[in-house]
Amino acid sequence: MAEIKKRRPALRPTKRRLVQLYCALLYNANIKGLALGRIYTGPAKNLCVPGLNCYSCPGAVGACPLGALQNAMAASGTRAGTYVLGILMLYGLLLGRTVCGWLCPFGMVQELLHKIPTPKIRKSRATRILSGLKYLLLLVLVLLVPLLYGLKKGLPLPAFCKYICPAGTLEGAGGLLIHPANKGLFSMLGSLFARKALILALVLVSCIFCYRSFCRFLCPLGALYGLFSRIALAGVKVDGAACTGCGACVRTCPMDTRYVGDRECIHCGGCRKVCRSGAISFRAGKTSLEQGVFRERAGKILKVLLPLLLTAVLTLANLRPSAEAPLPAGETGFEAGQFPEDFSVSLMDGGSFSLYEARGHVTFINLWATYCAPCVEEIPYFERLRQEHEEVRILALHASLVTEDVGAYLEEKGWDLDFALDDEDGSVFALLGGDALLPRTIVLDREGRVVYNQAGSVTYEKLEKLLVRAEQGQP
Repeated sequence: MAEIKKRRPALRPTKRRLVQLYCALLYNANIKGLALGRIYTGPAKNLCVPGLNCYSCPGAVGACPLGALQNAMAASGTRAGTYVLGILMLYGLLLGRTVCGWLCPFGMVQELLHKIPTPKIRKSRATRILSGLKYLLLLVLVLLVPLLYGLKKGLPLPAFCKYICPAGTLEGAGGLLIHPANKGLFSMLGSLFARKALILALVLVSCIFCYRSFCRFLCPLGALYGLFSRIALAGVKVDGAACTGCGACVRTCPMDTRYVGDRECIHCGGCRKVCRSGAISFRAGKTSLEQGVFRERAGKILKVLLPLLLTAVLTLANLRPSAEAPLPAGETGFEAGQFPEDFSVSLMDGGSFSLYEARGHVTFINLWATYCAPCVEEIPYFERLRQEHEEVRILALHASLVTEDVGAYLEEKGWDLDFALDDEDGSVFALLGGDALLPRTIVLDREGRVVYNQAGSVTYEKLEKLLVRAEQGQP
């Protein structure tokens, strides 16, 4: 019994692990989205969370800073991404890579995998060299490719998110695909998803043998925060007067650090435990958090503040007014064979569109957004359909999440369709079964019955086939 009591403290989660867990819950507090398999698109999505957390995760209540940065770079030809750059600089100046060690859910996943008993790969000269790869990925896939592609084609291409990011595959794709309501998404999967799933599997397996392998070698967000290592307000510090220079801190650190607090240091505080002289402490600016009663009081404040913050976010994310209410009884709905509820929207050219008034015509509704590259690519197909079939009604409805001036964007493109913007609650999107999975095409026959309603890109040939189906009233 005495032996069990001695082991008990070791089984308790550390303060850092509790903070990581709280952050994972805070970032993904949209319980309703997890239950329904739908992505939250409310106003909180305009705010970037500090750590890596996929925008497309059904539980996510905020945007991923890495994805937001790539979209900002892609839009640099038309607007400056001052908000995204500003908030990333704020996180960098305040926290630096403390975000990686304390506030990143995917970092916690990697650490838990590393606890699986297996032979471990120790850090070496080779791992230190590989740690520079994430800086190259930051430069090429996060900054240059989105910037150049956006300037050349006017389309967003979040290259790292699209081609590599394992966190996005795990949280976004995985979170959506495991829900039965999204079984139709499997038909949209292709070779790109297969490659990303393979990357995810390799990263997760590598974390078992190599400590936080994604953070150390591949994560551009960690590379970005690492650039603030010398000036960040929070972190760990070494008391030069007390340090004996034994090097135990660097030898036992599982990251590829050369000294405490450098660009590879995630400020987890593990080095404090092996420092026999007590020279290492957490800091806020130049102030040590180990002095006096500050540490004890800060711990008590965090124990109260974090649960309260979690409760507040859960309340805002899940008790907010929502258009995701159960459908009325009968044939009302957005699935094939049902009749969507009537709605009216103001068009961006000054007119209006009413679903009821559109009856008598085959109606196409395209749910899109300026930041969605496939959406932008297929708009010309709808324009061509409108030109060749003048009797068809077409509404291009932009998502409620707006990242730039939609009116100016349309004026620059010169498109000639009925464009409208959904309201802040995304109520029209919800009536049509839309969410953040864009683009989505809805086709109604002359009676206003749904013939087709699916997410995914379309070609002009497919639009013509859907028109024939709608003319024949074939759900």
